[in-house]
Amino acid sequence: MADKRKASNHDNWVSAFNYLCKFTNGVLRFADLNEKFCDDFKDFLLTSKSKKSTEARLSQNSACSYFSKFKSALKQAYKEGYLQINLNDRVNMIESEEIIKNTLTIEELNKLAKVDFRNLRLKRAALFSALTGLPFKEMQNLIWGNIEVSANLGTRIKMIRQKTGKLYFVNISEQAYQLLGEASEPALKVFTGLNNHDRYTDFPLLLVQAGILKKMTFHDLRHTYGTNQIEAGTDIYTLKGNMAHSDVRHTQIYAHQSDIKKKEAAERVKLDKLTLL
Repeated sequence: MADKRKASNHDNWVSAFNYLCKFTNGVLRFADLNEKFCDDFKDFLLTSKSKKSTEARLSQNSACSYFSKFKSALKQAYKEGYLQINLNDRVNMIESEEIIKNTLTIEELNKLAKVDFRNLRLKRAALFSALTGLPFKEMQNLIWGNIEVSANLGTRIKMIRQKTGKLYFVNISEQAYQLLGEASEPALKVFTGLNNHDRYTDFPLLLVQAGILKKMTFHDLRHTYGTNQIEAGTDIYTLKGNMAHSDVRHTQIYAHQSDIKKKEAAERVKLDKLTLL
């Protein structure tokens, strides 16, 4: 798995370089680098055709990845003295789009809860993520001091979203709280020992043992939470807060994903009587 990620990162660097060459016709001097150039290159990526298809536009996530590599190169060039100003800090990233591939239904989550799996730590973590929407890294960093229990506000987790650096609170159910086991010292990790082997190797095995044949990543459990919340009737803005989204547009993808909501919507508008002439 590590070799695959390394190869993927190398391919992204090569692709970023190829798009930069296309944008500059293969000629770029350090003296030509400024904020306008960076913004123009960003616009170029967002409007370019994909090299995989002559018709399809480069996806936003690919553009985000390639521009991120470009910004990393700017940062290194400034560090080594090739640039007099740190352009990397002056240019905003291209926002990534969360893509929903597969999610688990409540019925499938019940299968997951019932299976007797050898890696109990992973099973608890997977169910907790599906019931709270917490991503893997946040769960790895979760300490008991982040968990607040209040008669008025219920059980909440105080978190810093790793992706945005934003402080937010996640309200969790009593059932999710029970998955954590007995509380410990505030500075201690809640999911002690949770690691990438759990995420990349054991998680697919957990799905198979539960009889779930969907090809999923651990992060899809966050999408599972969002989709199931929408299908349970949670409004977009409450879900936005619990998932720490910076913009409600990121939350709306779960409304688009919900087949149950689409079915319910189809049955809402009815005539008093249907007469066929």
